[in-house]
Amino acid sequence: MAHRKSILSILGAAALLTGCAYVTDAIFPGSAVDESAAPAERIEIAPSQTELAAAPTLTPTAPPTLGSTSFGGLNVTPGQSTGTFVGQRVTQIRGDLAVLQRNIIQRNQGLQVIRIETMGTSQRYHGTVAAISTRLQIGTTPGNPVLVDQWNLAQTELDGMGEGIARMNTLANTVANDSAFAAFLLESVRATYGLAGAIDEDHRQLAILEDETNRTVVLIDRLLNELSEDVSRQTAYVGNERSNLTTLSLAIKNGELLGRSLANRAFASAAPIATQAPVSNRTAASSGRRPLVVIRFDRPDVPFEQALYTAINRALEARPNSQFDLVAVTPNQGSPADVALNTTKSKRNAETVFRALIDMGLPAGRISLSSSQSPEAFTNEVHIYLR
Repeated sequence: MAHRKSILSILGAAALLTGCAYVTDAIFPGSAVDESAAPAERIEIAPSQTELAAAPTLTPTAPPTLGSTSFGGLNVTPGQSTGTFVGQRVTQIRGDLAVLQRNIIQRNQGLQVIRIETMGTSQRYHGTVAAISTRLQIGTTPGNPVLVDQWNLAQTELDGMGEGIARMNTLANTVANDSAFAAFLLESVRATYGLAGAIDEDHRQLAILEDETNRTVVLIDRLLNELSEDVSRQTAYVGNERSNLTTLSLAIKNGELLGRSLANRAFASAAPIATQAPVSNRTAASSGRRPLVVIRFDRPDVPFEQALYTAINRALEARPNSQFDLVAVTPNQGSPADVALNTTKSKRNAETVFRALIDMGLPAGRISLSSSQSPEAFTNEVHIYLR
């Protein structure tokens, strides 16, 4: 046993001496070298997968494009009072319409200011996050106070974008009130036609007011649609960037770049939910599918929101990845002019339902819009199909 220990000790000492000689020769190449010895074999070690992988980057997702429409340009045609009772009503409605259009100009100005401020805030946020990402990529100390200050600045800018969303929501509520007032004005114009004691000039001015009120209603609907889309896109964007900032804070704590949020990456790389193509125009109602929801707009201000929410909520509980086809159905009855007018109204109703679904939290990407005519419909309808 003692003999075995001595052999192990000798072998260990020889190994240490051999290692020391190798290091000495490597550091001091001028020392004596045994030229008769065979050259050492060079062994190439392949780089690891980590070394081959590209350096991670943390570039924030591109901010969603905000709407660029400027809403305005409508005017009220002046008119002379005829002295009749109907003429007095026409003058009053004309004044109310002028006030409404001035309000829309103010809403448009407010929207443009919010857009400009949101874009500026987004640019500053992107610049700050890019600076943090660059410093982490080249290496830094854990918990670098400079990066911590920059992260706090990025958080402030992101909160500023959240405040922009709140201002858009407030503006949307105000415009919704304007929309209700515009609908009231339109009904007032149409009701005035039935008043007794009017002359031809009163009806001529009423016809002009009806056209201008209709154009105002369409403009307000477009403004509401664009506001809903801006709010929806900005909300999703800010939510994703909050996840990215959380991941970035951990990277600053560790002093090395980790990459994008895993939650965002998982959603971004998910496979398409459905492979079925959207239903083409004029074929949805005749495709034989049973609609999930049918909303009949047979009177003003149809209260459809609660029933719609209940139906969509139950569908998503059963199939969380469901998508929906929203079809504006027009009755194929009457003259071509009547069909054209009903088609316009039906599409406007579909846009109202579309906005309601977005406000309920359903992503716009899950909804497809189309229109159709049906001889079985007696009034304008909106059908929602599960896909």
